[in-house]
Amino acid sequence: MSSSQPSVSIVVPVRNEADNIAPLIAEIGAALDGRWAYEIIYVNDGSTDATGERLAGIMRQRDNLRQLRHARSTGQSAAVRSGVRAARGTIVATLDGDGQNNPAFLPDLIAAVEQGAGRVGLAAGQRVGRKDTGFKKFQSRVANGIRNAILKDGTRDTGCGLKAFPREVFLTMPYFDGLHRFLPALVRREGYEIAYVDVIDRPRHSGVSNYGFFDRLWIGIMDLAGVWWLIRRKKPTPDVTEVKA
Repeated sequence: MSSSQPSVSIVVPVRNEADNIAPLIAEIGAALDGRWAYEIIYVNDGSTDATGERLAGIMRQRDNLRQLRHARSTGQSAAVRSGVRAARGTIVATLDGDGQNNPAFLPDLIAAVEQGAGRVGLAAGQRVGRKDTGFKKFQSRVANGIRNAILKDGTRDTGCGLKAFPREVFLTMPYFDGLHRFLPALVRREGYEIAYVDVIDRPRHSGVSNYGFFDRLWIGIMDLAGVWWLIRRKKPTPDVTEVKA
């Protein structure tokens, strides 16, 4: 694997996903090898299992794999942010580390951002055929319905981890816990378009969910109110030109 400057960075937030590390990295490679110069950044969010050791072993075989470690778990949004800040690619794509997000859809998301030629600020995966339990799907429908009714972001599924965006666009977003669930509304606020890509959900490889059980049903009243306020307070972006002498 080449360690040359990547054009794409794949960010994967994980906590206690040791058994899912190797299969998912192999699938990312199968999806992207020969298509882009890319790096894979795993953000180890305070794992207490063998996640770090599994990553270290694969890093000896892949010089495009990087591991960032949080000393203690600070949540999925913080892990994604750490990965994006460390990314060297101009386009960043994210996916969950449990194997439910199929890396085969990464090329479609990345291509949607590239083809957007600066207009598309986010390519968002929209899950079809979800493999979650009925209760989890109910939670997501309620959460997405409330969010969409208030923010009117036009997105049916903000909980899908498969996303791609220009790195610089993400870094302009105000940071708060749960940011990844409000990206469509915030990206629209900045005047960018959103591309939607249907993705097929699948069961996780192994283990149990480590993120987001409570958020699926109650997305955070304070965060929702805060994002609504930000959208309401948005002023037109000035049309700036430099005056030459």
